[in-house]
Amino acid sequence: MSTETAAAAAQVAAPPPAGWEEARSRVYAVGLAAALPAVERPLGDADGHTLAEPLTTRTDLPAFPTSSVDGWAVRGDGPWQVVGRVLAGHTPPPLAADGTTAEIATGAMVPEGTTAILRIEESTRTADGRVAGTPRPTPEWREPGEEAYAGEELVPAGTPVDPALIGLAASCGHDTLRVRRAPRAALLVFGDELLTSGPPGAGRVRDALGPTVPAWLRRYGCQVRPDDVVGPVADTLPAHVAALRGALADADLVCTTGGTMHGPVDHLHPALAELGADYVVNTVAVRPGFPMLLARLVDGDGRVRFVAGLPGNPQSAVVALVSLVAPLLAGLAGRPMPVLPQATLAEPIPGRGDYTHLALVRLDRAAGTAHPVRHVGSAMLRGLAGADGFAVIRPGTSGAVGDRVPLVPLPLLPGERAW
Repeated sequence: MSTETAAAAAQVAAPPPAGWEEARSRVYAVGLAAALPAVERPLGDADGHTLAEPLTTRTDLPAFPTSSVDGWAVRGDGPWQVVGRVLAGHTPPPLAADGTTAEIATGAMVPEGTTAILRIEESTRTADGRVAGTPRPTPEWREPGEEAYAGEELVPAGTPVDPALIGLAASCGHDTLRVRRAPRAALLVFGDELLTSGPPGAGRVRDALGPTVPAWLRRYGCQVRPDDVVGPVADTLPAHVAALRGALADADLVCTTGGTMHGPVDHLHPALAELGADYVVNTVAVRPGFPMLLARLVDGDGRVRFVAGLPGNPQSAVVALVSLVAPLLAGLAGRPMPVLPQATLAEPIPGRGDYTHLALVRLDRAAGTAHPVRHVGSAMLRGLAGADGFAVIRPGTSGAVGDRVPLVPLPLLPGERAW
């Protein structure tokens, strides 16, 4: 397709914007349909990935009767003759006769023939060296399979891997985990008016998204290398097409900043047309951030890649990230659609008519209340720097004090819990 044809195609009247919840569902579905392949990772390298298959146990857990205390493994009635000592990591001989005992450490394998374990602090020694005391009526050891049986599913596929899951996998005998490959992302910064260093001035503004968006993407679990960030890209259609082609060669997801409207130097739509992309979402009925988009490209070999068009205004760009990129990446990782927590509004928040309003808020975790922050214009970042996420005010409504509303958390580091 020629650049002229692509530009003409991009000027065709756009469909009405998708509803915010509909857009999230749509991009999650296409992400899940294109879920990234599974790879094997050592336990120490699995944190932040997503399980590609359920975690099951390789043996019973525990695999053998395990002492819960330091004490004496006894057989029959006491006092007991000491016949040995059992330490963790060894297979002990059985207690073959009544009236015998072996000293046992916490975590050690309980000898066959044991009828009770006497805690060390509740035992005494007789004059002839025997052990005396009264064992507690409840067993002082863990039975095989008490926590799980061999082959039992402990954690389903789609679960994010965190340190607790890694520890569980190790206790089950796993050395590696089968996880989804981390998505590779790139960023293209559009706009000749942008400065990449120093203070703004003389009609030019500082690029705030070039250093910001990769950090958010990494918090969503993406791999973004320094050379995956390109820009500012010249405000011409050939430059946009070339930049997109270059980034899509390696990336699963390419984010762009700016150029999502149809102004004289907005070349994203014609560039997508020239590349043969199809829109998953083309504008969303949300404020701020309305002119966001997600497009999909499918190679001849079936490889699927995505372009997320983020608005050029910084806060609007972050709204696009939490609205479209977050559910897309959840799908690519094979995770469930993110469930939004809720909080109680501590102050009123106005609605935005037929649009969903994503309002920056600070969360009082002790009280479970959300407080609107100041400096929240679509071009501002001051409010964002002090916020925990966005309160969702649905179309045709406004938020009153005491209302329970959904919250969209800002992305955190892998493994961190937001709310």
